[in-house]
Amino acid sequence: MLETIQITADYLRNQSKLNPTIGIILGTGLGGLVQEIDIEKSISYEEIPNFPVSTVEGHSGRLIFGTINNVPVLAMQGRFHYYEGYDMKEVTFPVRVMKQLGIETLIVSNASGGLNPDYAVGDIMVINDQINMFGDNPLMGKNINELGPRFPDMSEPYSKKFIAEALKIGKENDIDLKQGVYVGTTGPTFETPAEYKMFRILGADAVGMSTVPEVIVARHMEMQCFGISIITDSGVPGQIVEVSHEEVQEVAAAAEPKMTKVIKELVSRI
Repeated sequence: MLETIQITADYLRNQSKLNPTIGIILGTGLGGLVQEIDIEKSISYEEIPNFPVSTVEGHSGRLIFGTINNVPVLAMQGRFHYYEGYDMKEVTFPVRVMKQLGIETLIVSNASGGLNPDYAVGDIMVINDQINMFGDNPLMGKNINELGPRFPDMSEPYSKKFIAEALKIGKENDIDLKQGVYVGTTGPTFETPAEYKMFRILGADAVGMSTVPEVIVARHMEMQCFGISIITDSGVPGQIVEVSHEEVQEVAAAAEPKMTKVIKELVSRI
């Protein structure tokens, strides 16, 4: 794996003169942040050695070197999911490459189902913790000591400092930011009413099909993480209705400008 990571990192290092320390992963329907990036280089995933390819609608499949408010960033416009048939190491491979390129901070975004009855569709939730319900872990197997410890600490999966700063940005810009726990599942089915209820009992405020593996790997490599979810459908009893991927994308796109504002400001303050 080390050699594969190095080959990919070397290729990307030769594609741009920028040396970003902030990486951004944009989830379903949330690629609009790219419009706020002064793009220096855009690379299709198909062109990158050893990179998986995004197969899901709403994930453009581009890796972007650029700047936000003159701050160098490396952004993934589209991610990879366990339900696409990739294994956990493939899903998280880009995060490994980011670290090799010098990324120290990872910002992740996603579309998720709301479990907290105080949330409404279209709300934005800053993630303060997570629950892994994938039934798998990207660190399974022999540990590569050069990447991180065998038993990494997860007492602060999401940086408290970044959370506090994001909430401050929300207040300054009159953006109502919720704060809660994200539970990650395999998908690709949306949850049943009983599953929504179970996840709420477990302590989750939102549920989705991504993010958790990426954050586990980032923390394994001692990267600081910030996560943000757009609530695109409701899993609250009495509010559950039939939902489609297209509807999720529509809600995400409508709420995205507020999320973009928060991330843009946060990048400037990190």
